[in-house]
Amino acid sequence: MTPRHRRMALVSLIVLGVGGAVAFALTAFQDNLLYFYSPSDVTAGKAPTDRVFRVGGMVPEGSFTREPGSLMAHFELTDYAHNVKVSYTGVLPDLFREGQGVIARGRMGPDGVFVAEEVLAKHDENYMPPEVAKSLKKQHEKPTPTGPLPST
Repeated sequence: MTPRHRRMALVSLIVLGVGGAVAFALTAFQDNLLYFYSPSDVTAGKAPTDRVFRVGGMVPEGSFTREPGSLMAHFELTDYAHNVKVSYTGVLPDLFREGQGVIARGRMGPDGVFVAEEVLAKHDENYMPPEVAKSLKKQHEKPTPTGPLPST
């Protein structure tokens, strides 16, 4: 093998190695992406059924229940157009309450209930997760038969 052939083989191996590493990194990155969906997206069937995602919205008044003697909690999330039922087993954040913005991470159950692995509540009265604020604003600005809703 001539020196020129050895160099070409070495360059080819390096290119193949770098290409393989990039393909592996992109695959790992894609598997770890965590998409956000609004309750309207979830009820429209746009959310995946086979992977973890986030859903966020407001917890409507009167929707929260906890099973006596357990850590199982049930509540709904709304974007004021559609609601999604959520179940969560664990300790909820101290700031979790009805009428507040929440983001839950988990997956859809076979019964159509979102099974949360983690629940995040807003951390002060001025903060709302950007995804939830955008989703609520989008629902608020949808035109009605008589025209758009007035913004507040």
